[in-house]
Amino acid sequence: MQTDTETLRRIFSDDLMAVMIRLALVAFVVVMCARIFAPFATVVFWALILAVSLYPLQRGLAARFGGRQGRAATVIVLFGLLLIGLPTVILGSSFAGYVHDTYQAFKNNTVVVPQPDPDVAHWPLVGEELYEAWEAAATDLPAFLETLQPQLTNFTRWMLSLAASTVGSVFLFLGSLIVSGIILAYGESGSRAMLRIFSRLAGPTRGAKLHKLSTATVRSVATGVIGVAFIQALLMGIGFLLADVYAAGMLAMIVLLLGIMQLPVILVSLPVILYLWFGTDASTLSNTVFTVYLLLAGVSDGVLKPILLGRGVDVPMPVILIGALGGMVSAGILGLFVGAALLAAGYQIFMEWVDDAAPDTPEGSTAVSQ
Repeated sequence: MQTDTETLRRIFSDDLMAVMIRLALVAFVVVMCARIFAPFATVVFWALILAVSLYPLQRGLAARFGGRQGRAATVIVLFGLLLIGLPTVILGSSFAGYVHDTYQAFKNNTVVVPQPDPDVAHWPLVGEELYEAWEAAATDLPAFLETLQPQLTNFTRWMLSLAASTVGSVFLFLGSLIVSGIILAYGESGSRAMLRIFSRLAGPTRGAKLHKLSTATVRSVATGVIGVAFIQALLMGIGFLLADVYAAGMLAMIVLLLGIMQLPVILVSLPVILYLWFGTDASTLSNTVFTVYLLLAGVSDGVLKPILLGRGVDVPMPVILIGALGGMVSAGILGLFVGAALLAAGYQIFMEWVDDAAPDTPEGSTAVSQ
């Protein structure tokens, strides 16, 4: 009996040591793979989201090209680069030229600020302070700017940081679009591979459901983000054209980029509204109408997103919306998609568990009624 106990102890000891060594090796490989993949994680995740969103378009183009997946993916990538990359370069060049001209004007002291209208002093709350600041700038602009040196320094730093972040986001998006083209070229095999992974993790039946749900959720959120950004840019562009705002097309393109990056459109609409009131000779009625229109168009995404989010997904819209907003708060714009997909999958799994645990016979309801 003692021999059998020693044998079992030795066997368990050897097996436990082997299991621990294997777990350590697996953990080491996982950690090293994660560290190697980390620098490219954002680009790859964005590329996967774009590939999933554009896959229906890819299949339609491939059918027109005789089943050539690579050619269809190339057309999509080139069109995306022309649609986003070219306007970005034009806007960047125009902005750089404007900054240079403004700097030269301030350097040569050729900037002329007109005298303020006396009625400005009678505006409520800020009228008197605004009139005094405006008059000081019109009388001696260099001295006025000298008094605002700390504020201007902080504002300049904030603008440079915002510009760098925006440029980085745009180039990240363009790089992800190129990578997504490579993924789209192997879309069918990639979809089958993801289905095998989901089936391995959750079983054949539930894995197929989760695969379909994740794909539909990502496409729904993409429609709710990119589609809403396009509609909002169109509405704002129409307002810019009707108000005869300078460079209305470029401003509409900026609105589109801000909408895609989930930045507030008020960054564009507010300066345009100020320009309408103080930089044009339009009537008060006209300025009021366009101000109301631009403000409504600027907040239209709050109405359109709940409508477009969740379409085609077998999950209630509030779940998609909460997942998208919560993901964006916790992980940025990438979390917009990941959060919605995870919360939708969690909701489906939870509801399936509830349905499986629910009684199938009417005895449960009879017992409750009694």
